[in-house]
Amino acid sequence: MTSTTAAAPEVAPFRLFDLTVVRTRRLGPSILRITLGGPGSEGFRGGGRDQSLTLLLPRPGRRQAVIPAGGAGTWYERWRALPGDERAVLRSYAVRAQRSRPDGSTEIDLDFVLHGDGGPASHWARAAAPGDRLTVAGPAGPDNTAVRFRPPADTDWVLIRADETALPAAAAVLEWLPAGLPARVWLEVPRTEDRQALNTAAKARIRWLVRGEGAACGVEAVHAAELPGGTPYAWVAGEASGVRALRHHLVRERGFAPERVTSTTYWTRGCGGEQALAAESAAATAGSGTADRRKAERMDQAARQGGKADNPRTREDRAE
Repeated sequence: MTSTTAAAPEVAPFRLFDLTVVRTRRLGPSILRITLGGPGSEGFRGGGRDQSLTLLLPRPGRRQAVIPAGGAGTWYERWRALPGDERAVLRSYAVRAQRSRPDGSTEIDLDFVLHGDGGPASHWARAAAPGDRLTVAGPAGPDNTAVRFRPPADTDWVLIRADETALPAAAAVLEWLPAGLPARVWLEVPRTEDRQALNTAAKARIRWLVRGEGAACGVEAVHAAELPGGTPYAWVAGEASGVRALRHHLVRERGFAPERVTSTTYWTRGCGGEQALAAESAAATAGSGTADRRKAERMDQAARQGGKADNPRTREDRAE
């Protein structure tokens, strides 16, 4: 007697999920939490820490996002094939938390900073209400490339610096850290009321830097700090110029090994909604020259790995 077992299909690391807004809640003057879930969330499997996903948002002036239909290729390849002035706007956000429900669905918390620039994400978040639908490109397995916080096994202590856009990821990282691991943490927020209660079993020293109170920025605060001895790992995230400056300081002036500093750009000062949309259209239709083709290829890779293609969250953990 013989038996045959069909080979298990390969699970794509990222795929589209059609989610529903479950509830919304203000966390402070600048931050809004939106919980997504519903029947379309089955199979969402994030890896915690700074796990990110990609939102497919309506373009300005449209009520609904134009989503790539099924077919050959990745979701991102199908998205790029849509007309540039119609296809959904892509924005990347960290998963603040995820919870399995008794019915098999998953609830996903996303925290939105309500910028004054009127960008697509802020515009959508301000108007979001229970029952609204949103498509996201998210992970189908916990070990995926959109989890960037990966301290080596020999790490003695960690350094975390985040502004308000990276606060959800920093909070999730703190929850993940092993009990007793020393951590030095600097978190920048616009207003006093934007501070949050954070849970961690790590031996963490957390300093809130409130810009409305005249606090120093994270770069200045770390410059002035006395850091522990031992083998460090650093995770630095937020606005592009601050991320670059702090990475330079840690590697060049503090002697951190470049591979032990993960630095991620969440946004770029001066690049608001219209500028980002223009950059998206130019980059997504690139191809006339070698540099443009390489940019498009990088964007393809970023989107397949869970990052956003327009103004992507850029990893800067290269050698200095």
